[in-house]
Amino acid sequence: MTNRRLTATALIAASAAASLLLTGCVAGENQPAAQAADGGTHGGELNIDFATYNPLSLIIKEKGWLEDALADQDITVNWVQSAGSNKANEYLRADAIDVGSTAGSAALLARSNGSPIKVIDIYSQPEWSALVVGPNSTITDASQLKGKQIAATKGTDPYFFLLQSLEANGLSPKDVTVQNVQHADGWAALQNGSVDAWSGLDPIMAGAEKSGAKLIYRNVDFNTYGFLNATESFLKEQPDVAQTVVNAYEHARAWAAEHPDETAQILADVAGLDLDVATKVIVERSNLDVNPVPGDAQLKVLTKIGPTFVETGDVAKQSQIDDALDTIIDDTFAKKADPSAIK
Repeated sequence: MTNRRLTATALIAASAAASLLLTGCVAGENQPAAQAADGGTHGGELNIDFATYNPLSLIIKEKGWLEDALADQDITVNWVQSAGSNKANEYLRADAIDVGSTAGSAALLARSNGSPIKVIDIYSQPEWSALVVGPNSTITDASQLKGKQIAATKGTDPYFFLLQSLEANGLSPKDVTVQNVQHADGWAALQNGSVDAWSGLDPIMAGAEKSGAKLIYRNVDFNTYGFLNATESFLKEQPDVAQTVVNAYEHARAWAAEHPDETAQILADVAGLDLDVATKVIVERSNLDVNPVPGDAQLKVLTKIGPTFVETGDVAKQSQIDDALDTIIDDTFAKKADPSAIK
């Protein structure tokens, strides 16, 4: 137990320290998560992430609903910020968090490579990725990216958005050079001229737009759903707590629909965005009114993108993709979700 906790602590502390050495991060994006690095849910703890790309997580954290709902069970809630799907997957694999939010593509990638996670709730169907160039760029079309340097965060939806966008515009990954940096640092790289384009992620991308950045390619069909994932061990050991988490998510979904202005303000505060930028993300590019039960709609998207993982070498064999597709969903919690259980 001690070794497991020390490993998780070391992983997050190292990741956080490296992140702090980089520039261009939105407020709070890469803050250290050491305060929540005691390992998985053991001895009355729930370790759960929040992320600026997951507005429902921000609401739940802000309102303290999980803390209130789990107080009677003497369970302490520890919040860890995920800077991207790749970070959430790192923390889940290390048992540093029990529940984490990723894009669907990132969850499939992790599961295909042996990470024991299940998707238990769908938190959004966003248009959170696009190909972005700087204000003064002469590039106006994705087909012009041949031979260019492009920033993207591997293992996340913007990365897979880039791969699909290249194919749709007659290019392949071999036609470009991908600089693998965290999302906020991709925008920083675009600003300082070290890349020609960036495969962006909201809400950072919306802030970049306000600063003059241009979206040269958008395709909502290339954006996979927002997945709320949990480790198999957590679901087996504490299913009641997992159900409370999903209940809180569905309570937050209903609350966000009734309070879009306050939802945008919460995002603005956490991400360090102007309110009009946060409002754009929530109102225009975050579809929170989506069926929370994971199922065929998500599998259809993931089945399409799965072979790309093999083509790029991110997964060794298609059989690993097929196995992951067969096992990644646990819909029992979302089907039993009771938003009214959260006060």
